[in-house]
Amino acid sequence: MDDYTTGNPPPEAPPPTAAPVTAASAPAGWERATFERLMFATLAEQRAARRWKTIRSLAWLAFFAILLWTLTHRSTPSADKTAAHTAVVEIKGEIASGADASAESVVAAMRSAMEDSGAQGIVLLINSPGGSPVQAGIINDEIKRLKAKYKKPVYAVVEESCASAAYYIAAATDRIFVDKASIVGSIGVLMDGFGFTGLMEKLGVERRLLTAGENKGFLDPFSPQTDKQREFAQQMLNQVHKQFIDAVKAGRGKRLKETPELFSGLFWTGQQAVDLGLADQLGNLDFVAREVVKAEELVDYTRRDNVAERLAKKFGAAMGEGAVRALRALPAVH
Repeated sequence: MDDYTTGNPPPEAPPPTAAPVTAASAPAGWERATFERLMFATLAEQRAARRWKTIRSLAWLAFFAILLWTLTHRSTPSADKTAAHTAVVEIKGEIASGADASAESVVAAMRSAMEDSGAQGIVLLINSPGGSPVQAGIINDEIKRLKAKYKKPVYAVVEESCASAAYYIAAATDRIFVDKASIVGSIGVLMDGFGFTGLMEKLGVERRLLTAGENKGFLDPFSPQTDKQREFAQQMLNQVHKQFIDAVKAGRGKRLKETPELFSGLFWTGQQAVDLGLADQLGNLDFVAREVVKAEELVDYTRRDNVAERLAKKFGAAMGEGAVRALRALPAVH
């Protein structure tokens, strides 16, 4: 019997199923639209990459411009250099080429101080165990030349130590002031090294050193040293030592109380140095500025590497080390 005639509702029809999407059923031109979207995305990515590349390039350009400017413009004293003041030049640490206390840096600072009309006198503030006799000799000569040219006094004020090459420099100043516990002197010259020939013989190690010139390798620690070579080296040391002694005598003159040990390489306290004539009196920087130079205002002329210069030196050292490593990594040619 038919359901419609009995009044029963007809059964619900099943929901229609979605037809699968196929290339045939997709709207026309979908490939073109998809391709265009991909192309636009790629172009946007390329533009962003170029933009960041340009920003990075400009940032590096600005960095190197600032670096170049800071390398060529050292900081200058902020005080009024035309007003009466005491100029200070620090000599600290090892005296050596390329160091903070190199002849180049110290002489340039002294020259700047001498040229300023307000500088009534120059104080070399010394705290150094010594270093290169060549660098010290250059500074010694320049102190005498600058004093004669500008007619300004130069004083040395010793903090903890003024030994060896540092005293070589101080001897050229007009007066030397020390603390009673300062270490002063060590007027001598040395050449040091090590010899491993005996140890090598015990270990059965043979040194194979080839030279052109019989004395080319006489400072080689793995080769024996002859009496002739030792005598030659001693003559060199004696000559440099005499140059040191002559500079001290010329600078200190009759103030020196010469004893057999004065030029032996020994060092003394500040009080002993005053008694021996190696120094003039006890006094610190403020005392010298106030009582001797008569200009209490202190202006520091010391040349110091700024941040950019320190970074440049480290960068240069890193580059050099990288180059050496690269060369070592190259295959050897046999």
